[in-house]
Amino acid sequence: MVAHAGAPVDPVPMPKPRPGNAPVATPVADGGGGLRLNIGKKKSQDPPAASPAPAAGGRQATLANITAYFNRFSTMEGDFIQFGPHGEQSEGVFHIARPGKIRFQYKPPVKLDVISDGRNVSVLNTRTMTQDFYPLNKTPLRYLLAQNIDLTERGLVDEVREEPDLIAVVIVEKSKLVNGKLTLVFDRNTYELKQWIVTDAQGLNTSVAIYNVTTGKPSDPGLYKINYYLSQ
Repeated sequence: MVAHAGAPVDPVPMPKPRPGNAPVATPVADGGGGLRLNIGKKKSQDPPAASPAPAAGGRQATLANITAYFNRFSTMEGDFIQFGPHGEQSEGVFHIARPGKIRFQYKPPVKLDVISDGRNVSVLNTRTMTQDFYPLNKTPLRYLLAQNIDLTERGLVDEVREEPDLIAVVIVEKSKLVNGKLTLVFDRNTYELKQWIVTDAQGLNTSVAIYNVTTGKPSDPGLYKINYYLSQ
């Protein structure tokens, strides 16, 4: 749910524990997972008070530093762990090749394969035998996959929150077709991406934390080819 003026501000979301310290992963619920906007759940209690927002000059400098970090490379890969609705958990490996391409390969028992080929996002679920498609430019992925990311762009970022070790950049969707929020969480010292959280119009969240990340390696173009297995 989009926050209104005067509403309490959530603190910077802390990245979830890495799989080695986390409970055993469980399957994503049928019809969920991937990067759909309608997954997740609200917190059951009020969050603690947030740190004060940074001054405007400091905010722009922070966004410029994150932008400079991202634009040093066009490929990224590593492991991810996803937390969806009702606390379910899944994990796997991801690959990014900007502009526009991403692949999430989930580990069993989850039977999901999420691909963006630069134009469309495919979510293939071989357990339910469904394949859903979304235009990339209507999903939060477009902010991560732009050829030249520029978080300093006027009107793009709604809020920057800082904690001792983390920075959260909040982008609120205000279009007629997409109503929700994207929170990108970065390391405060290195500006490396650590996590993102998608919040839908009902205030429901899903988060993806990434680790063991490498950047700048050649990426196989075949990873991002969508095969249209199933009829819609």
